[in-house]
Amino acid sequence: MTKKERYQGVLAYFQQHVPIAETELLYDNPFQLLVAVILSAQCTDKRVNLTTPAIFTKYPTPQKMAQAHFDDLFALVKSISYPNNKTKHLIGMSTKLLQDYNGEVPLTVDALVTLPGVGRKTANVITSVVDKQPNMAVDTHVYRVSRRLGLVPLTASTPLAVEKDLLKNIPQALVHTAHHWLILHGRYTCLARSPKCDACGLTKYCKWFEKQ
Repeated sequence: MTKKERYQGVLAYFQQHVPIAETELLYDNPFQLLVAVILSAQCTDKRVNLTTPAIFTKYPTPQKMAQAHFDDLFALVKSISYPNNKTKHLIGMSTKLLQDYNGEVPLTVDALVTLPGVGRKTANVITSVVDKQPNMAVDTHVYRVSRRLGLVPLTASTPLAVEKDLLKNIPQALVHTAHHWLILHGRYTCLARSPKCDACGLTKYCKWFEKQ
């Protein structure tokens, strides 16, 4: 099977079986999504969704969050992983939005990565979800699934290498959806320790499965 055939098969499967794939984070506007994505680093979306309603109620705007007292915001963030750093990041991010972007979330990767707590992965998520830009955020699920399936070579050993390889081979119009396809497949089927190969419709395209 050629690499092109593998990509065509995987993408066709997802288009047929998972026509709608979206982030599982709950949000109402780009600022809320940015807060949620920052909180989601090394934390489950489920836990983030339990935490953000109280945060959004008390700090609905960058203006409010920039004025937050650390202890008050920390009390709402403390059930999330790395609460100290994330509390600092949220206050710093909100402050910089006001200083440099008139309180609006910028929608370019280069601008987003200037915000505290925002790396390339977070910036790719924001631009992909909000603006459907063809940017591929490589989290642990995308990294694992794309390598197991054989969409990228095992020599693609960094998230950036995986990102570049996926972008070369996925049609631009599908990139923002393919990001969610790979995440959801990794979250619910292609698990890290005990992948559910018996329930997977992609085994005929999967290099990892071939070796089992």
